[in-house]
Amino acid sequence: MCLIVFAWRPDHSQRLIVAANRDEFYARPTLPLAHWPEAPGVYAGRDLEAGGTWLGVGPNGRFAALTNIRNPDRLVGKRSRGELVAHFLTGEQSVEAYLAEVAARADEYGGFNLLLGNRDSLYFLNAANAQPQRLEAGIYGVSNAGLDTPWPKLLKAKAALTEQLNDPQPAGLLNLLRDSQTAPVAELPETGVGLATETLLSSIFIASPSYGTRASTSLIINADGSRHFIEHSFGPYGGQLGEVELKV
Repeated sequence: MCLIVFAWRPDHSQRLIVAANRDEFYARPTLPLAHWPEAPGVYAGRDLEAGGTWLGVGPNGRFAALTNIRNPDRLVGKRSRGELVAHFLTGEQSVEAYLAEVAARADEYGGFNLLLGNRDSLYFLNAANAQPQRLEAGIYGVSNAGLDTPWPKLLKAKAALTEQLNDPQPAGLLNLLRDSQTAPVAELPETGVGLATETLLSSIFIASPSYGTRASTSLIINADGSRHFIEHSFGPYGGQLGEVELKV
């Protein structure tokens, strides 16, 4: 997952509003959003190469999502980052206990941002500082750097989310995720991947022959515990492959 914008509103009837894009190589085998038969109450996509996932919900109000940190100089981690989401959704540890465990061994993974929550709280962990942060009510975003790093696409996506919060609807959340306009060269971050790649990755929705947005997800979690999920999946050049809608 490479872009997540979200509104955490613990005193609202719609507690968590999420719009997220997962960017990945199209050749990496993936299953779309679905119930995991071996894990009652878990709903997520699945990375078939390593077995983990990038975003999902689980029993007792559990929610988890992940992005990587873009750093071409960092060595590949010994373990798959997707397991961080999967293990939380399928496990029983509290958010706090799980994050403390992950923070202690964050160097086993490539760089990551991890977002975990339940009905009462929402936490963020950036592997670079390994200090879990409990989030107050607010509007946030994370891409491939730290929380709320002001990259152009993150600023644009947060602004679009803010405009919808009076009446959040899945169609609007999914629409903001389809913005394919790249940022001006003068506004691009410098993450060590070269100008052409920085430009490609600067749009909210990424499309190319080999790499791009594989899934766009809207998720609304209500105070009564109900969750409304819609996922659109995509292939090369951004062609839409499918849609899954779940109310759980």
